[in-house]
Amino acid sequence: MPVLWAPVLAALAIRLDGRYLDGTFGRGGHARGILDRLGPEGRLLVMDKDPEAIRVAHALAAGDARVRVRHASFATLGEWDETADGLDGVLFDLGVSSPQLDDAARGFSFRHDGPLDMRMDPTQGMSAADFVNTADEAEIARVLWTHGEERQARRIARGIVARRAERPFERTGDLADVIAKLLGRGDGRTHPATRSFQALRIHVNAELEDLVAGLEAAERALKVGGRLAVISFHSLEDRITKQFIHSRAKAPPSNRRAMIEARFTPRLRDISGAVKADEAELAANPRARSAVLRVAEKLAVAEGSA
Repeated sequence: MPVLWAPVLAALAIRLDGRYLDGTFGRGGHARGILDRLGPEGRLLVMDKDPEAIRVAHALAAGDARVRVRHASFATLGEWDETADGLDGVLFDLGVSSPQLDDAARGFSFRHDGPLDMRMDPTQGMSAADFVNTADEAEIARVLWTHGEERQARRIARGIVARRAERPFERTGDLADVIAKLLGRGDGRTHPATRSFQALRIHVNAELEDLVAGLEAAERALKVGGRLAVISFHSLEDRITKQFIHSRAKAPPSNRRAMIEARFTPRLRDISGAVKADEAELAANPRARSAVLRVAEKLAVAEGSA
């Protein structure tokens, strides 16, 4: 069962004849839940960067005429003709999926040795190996700090640059071992390479940039009353999502020095705040512990409003 499955489906308030977009199809858990609640006139649009996810999505579409598939980042959802008539709901389930983590060949996990890749779409862009073998020390440190909140970012960056002078990084296990030797094994509960691997994955996939663009595109595409549901797994994603919703749902603090008070017109309604997994789900799926769901509803904005 996918993370926060029941809260997500409830939050989307699925209509029989609605048009919904799952921007992170993965292996289709949430998508199938949406499809089960749609009538014959309903439509499910699915997107994903991962070619393997798209293969599964095409298999689903082959057996159900209500499904449409696009191989692309959800950041580009507004460029898809299928979204032009508006959407009743949009779902983003952020981060890396369990199948991606479990497949050593994808290079996402330090627990399974494999090629140091980490790309959601292995056919495009720079791999994690390309980045750590070519970026300068300052850039590596910046990525580790900003995308992984790694306090030892500079130390790790120095160690990476020093080691690659001897031989380039090619394997996940190699990079994980270098970081572990630099930082020590700690308390043993969290691998010392955890934050660095997160940072590299976010960087090579432009995940935060895609999230900002995707949220803006979703707001534009949603019909009045349509729902946006976003599942985050770490603070960086959740902070962006929370600030996006709040900036459109709540007036900013007043500025007493302003001669004229700026008029604020809400564009979204915050439906849920932060929703987390209940005890039953946590017992069945420990991965849900870090998941946070936020939901917003698009409001009507009067013509000429800011």
